[in-house]
Amino acid sequence: MTRFEFQIDERFHRRRLDEFLFNEFRSMSKAYLRRVVKEENCELNGIIANSGTILKQDDFVEIEVNIDYEKGMSPEEMPLEIVYEDAEFLVVDKAVGMLVHPTNYERDGTLLNALTHYLNRNKSIKEEFVRPHLIHRLDRETSGLILVATNLKSSKKLSEHFKRRLFKKGYVALVDGIVENDQGIVDEPIGRFEELREWNVMSGGKPSESRFVVIERFRSTTLVKLEPVTGRTNQLRIHCAFLGHPIVGDKRYGGSEFERMCLHASEIRFWHPNGGEQLEFKSENLTPFRIEARERLS
Repeated sequence: MTRFEFQIDERFHRRRLDEFLFNEFRSMSKAYLRRVVKEENCELNGIIANSGTILKQDDFVEIEVNIDYEKGMSPEEMPLEIVYEDAEFLVVDKAVGMLVHPTNYERDGTLLNALTHYLNRNKSIKEEFVRPHLIHRLDRETSGLILVATNLKSSKKLSEHFKRRLFKKGYVALVDGIVENDQGIVDEPIGRFEELREWNVMSGGKPSESRFVVIERFRSTTLVKLEPVTGRTNQLRIHCAFLGHPIVGDKRYGGSEFERMCLHASEIRFWHPNGGEQLEFKSENLTPFRIEARERLS
């Protein structure tokens, strides 16, 4: 399941929730979206909603959908860096700037388009079509490792592991300033400020914990390893900014100007869906961040 968040604007003021969802998820069937709401996977301002709820401007909608229920996914041949592949899943090193899945505004050029082509490249039209199943997401601005199941059984198993926190992720970030402590924990609740329409540290927010370890210090920036113990929206970005060391290129949370946000998903660790061994994959090319630190940001 993939989580989406929306702020209602004047177009859907005094209109039904299901009308809004049908507009936002045009590639999904109305029956599926109604079932998502009925099964309590949609909240309006933090409260479980129903399809007939009347919306107001500035309402906040959160919904979890399985994007594999889209009516169609256009295969598209694109460069992919496959780190590992077997019969159950594959691990991809996503490029910065690439969307993970299509939206109403961008239907092509996404990771799912590329994977749909890759998984069906050698199949005849009579063979069963293989759909990629995202186990988690990465923002467009974040590069790095992402896990994708190649069948429904493995998708359900891996998604369950993810919910039970048996799935571990590690990131590397270049942050502004010199981080003095070699390691530490940020334990600050995160919530949404409605008037600002953004997530940030908030008393009364949801418990949120992140851990950091310094990798290397430069003249005016620091390379750090980050681990999100919980999984709140924009958690690592928010906690870095809270420490006074926003991620370089993160304009939303006060990072210094740069052509990209310097956040990379460098490590994932999980149990194989067929049982048995725990697997670990790493993407350790930190050279780009070091070059950015030394040549452009020092």
